[in-house]
This record gives sequence, structure tokens and C-alpha cells, in this order.
Amino acid sequence: MGCQTAAMAVTSAGLLLYRWADSGLEVLLGHMGGPFWARKDAGAWTIPKGELTDGEDPHAAAVREFTEELGVAPPAGPELDLGVVRQRAGKMVTVWARAGDLDPAAAVSNVFEMEWPPRSGRRQSFPELDRVRWMGLADARRLVVSGQVELLDRLEAAVGSRG
Repeated sequence: MGCQTAAMAVTSAGLLLYRWADSGLEVLLGHMGGPFWARKDAGAWTIPKGELTDGEDPHAAAVREFTEELGVAPPAGPELDLGVVRQRAGKMVTVWARAGDLDPAAAVSNVFEMEWPPRSGRRQSFPELDRVRWMGLADARRLVVSGQVELLDRLEAAVGSRG
């Protein structure tokens, strides 16, 4: 049964934007939207990412998901393949990092719909990401979903912590 679960693991792809600031390396993360995350900060931030469709190229999916979740295409810039991590629930996440800048105020996320409150029969819409912000690596490690910390470590190992 364990093999069957592994074979059915959800696969997502994401694009982590990074830039150099006076204080060092910064990354652009989004706070997950919806009622489950509304009052949480630590562990409620994520790299913009989403599920691959059947046969979709992972890199193309990463760019598509970034564009959908932020409402703006990622800026052009050099990229690094940060590889794959397995998150706690078993989701496999493939991420690329791209050097570039983006104004978080320009981000307008797509929405998802869910029954809320539970068992109420009412459906409500919520943004995938309710806010986006640049943060240094120390804050990012504290706030990002625990399964994505390794990706921040890989980025720092590849580019260093100072520009």
C-alpha cells in the first residue's frame, strides 16, 4: 500500500523569485489564502506553485502557476534548478529560482472556491495567496511551509547570502 500512495503523490512546480537587497538575499513568498490560514503566519507562507496537469512540462507549470497566483508574469532573469522536495503530506514540489524584481503591490491572486463555513452548504471564494512580500532568508525560513525550507537552503548554497 505504501508504494501505491507514493505513486499517487501530487506533484507541483513553483518559481521562487529572489533579489539582492542592502540586507542580503531576499525571496518573494505568498501567504496562503482562505479561512484555514487567515490567523496563521509561521508555516503559512509558500513559494508560488501549483499542480501539474497531465503531461505538462514542470518548468512551464512553474511559470504558469506563478503568473496565476500573482496575476503577473515573472520578470525575465537567470534561473537555477533547485530540484525536488517532498512536503509533509507527501506532495512532491519541483522549484526553480529566478533572479528578478517585482512589486508585491502589483500581485493579484486567482481565487478558489470552497464550502465555508464547513457543512453550511454555502460556497465562498478566497484568493490562493492573500498577500505577497519580499523577506530575508531568516524570516522566510521561519514563515514558509516547513517542507520548503530546504529549497531556501539550496538557493543560499547556490548564490550565497550577500550580493
